[in-house]
Amino acid sequence: MPANLTPVYHAAEQQYKSATTPAERLAALELMLRTIPKHKGTEKLQADIKRRIARERNEGQKKGGVAHAQPFWLIPAEGAGQVALVGAPNAGKSRLVASLTNAHVEVAEWPFSTRVPVPGMMPIEDVQVQLLDLPPVCAEAMESWMPEVLRMADATILVVDAGDPDVLGRTEFILARLAEWDIPDPILLLGTKLDLARTRQDFADLLELYPDRFPALAVSAETGEGLGAFAGTVFELLDVVRVYTKRPGHPAELNAPYILPRGATVEDAAAKVHHDFLASLKFAKRFHRDGSGGLMVERTHEVEDGDVLEFHV
Repeated sequence: MPANLTPVYHAAEQQYKSATTPAERLAALELMLRTIPKHKGTEKLQADIKRRIARERNEGQKKGGVAHAQPFWLIPAEGAGQVALVGAPNAGKSRLVASLTNAHVEVAEWPFSTRVPVPGMMPIEDVQVQLLDLPPVCAEAMESWMPEVLRMADATILVVDAGDPDVLGRTEFILARLAEWDIPDPILLLGTKLDLARTRQDFADLLELYPDRFPALAVSAETGEGLGAFAGTVFELLDVVRVYTKRPGHPAELNAPYILPRGATVEDAAAKVHHDFLASLKFAKRFHRDGSGGLMVERTHEVEDGDVLEFHV
């Protein structure tokens, strides 16, 4: 009986062949096993894949005690926030991350080229936001750890290729899975491949189906169009503020702001700088980045993005 292996399986097999780490090999093998057609003609191949999976797991336990190690998909958050990119196969997530960060991601024309979470830091003025490139969310194959990664992220962005003939079906599938996993709606609907013919109109047509549900933006990682606006929009939608500090009689320290949720107070900022400040804080003075201001503010004063605080203890 012929095996009749699917394109998804062949893509996973290619991922296995090009894998450079045990985690990548294991992820590719597990994807191969999930997507291989289950019939008599593939029984030997299924058994071989299962043996390779067992071997990879055993080797991992010998080298590092995988049973007690941190899961490979658990990526510590860095910067002003961790934003997970979700999308269908070939939506353009990897190319976007490659264009905006220093991450080494595999950008390929075939689906499922991303097998494990890949973080990259996107600079936005004087801060950075962590973008997380993830495997696709689709009916053909889906990683079991995906919901946990999305729950740990500060926010998600839904990345779509508006030129995909089944863009609506894929988008609805992803939104249904997010709801099933109790993941909040994405903070942004991002259309990619703006440089291709008809993409603008296709994306506009898609937005008519979601008129008020998401903020929306379209970009081209190929030409760079919209990438600057994307970075600024992401920072705004994270709903955080930057707070700087200065010592009495000294200039403001403007190279390393503290990141706080919007609505935070002077007390929250003091605790972020040093835990002893909160107990001994008498008052603070609020300056602007240009050095103007200097008005005394109460501990409960709500800080704004760009505030410079001088603490008096």
